[in-house]
Amino acid sequence: MSFNSSVFVPSIVVAVIGAVLFHFVGSEVPASAAFAIGAVVAGLVASFTGSSEEQAANTTTLYVGNLPYRANEGSVRELFSEYGTVFSVRLLRDKQTGKRRGFGFVEIATADSTKVIDSLNDFEFQERMLKVRLANDK
Repeated sequence: MSFNSSVFVPSIVVAVIGAVLFHFVGSEVPASAAFAIGAVVAGLVASFTGSSEEQAANTTTLYVGNLPYRANEGSVRELFSEYGTVFSVRLLRDKQTGKRRGFGFVEIATADSTKVIDSLNDFEFQERMLKVRLANDK
């Protein structure tokens, strides 16, 4: 487990506020015990909410080509969710006409990437054969 100051500092702030509030409410618990309880609760909350950096490190972006023009983000998300954890779906549109361009990007859990690619590459979706592969870096 690594030290993350973006989680540590807010945890201490929450613990101090909790100790002060707990003490002034008239509880029989000493302020030091209230601080310790607040610190433990804040630490548990922080451990369950990963940072966006951690999430970005555990995601993979897939290129999805040959999409039907009538496909929308919801239908693509629904399809990909059957094979893995989906974080986002971006279907590109033409800037001038606003019509879909027939391709997009799906951000999924890295652990699921191989399974998703193997399952959905050359998969028939709304009468079109999808092309699914790892997206190139920007």
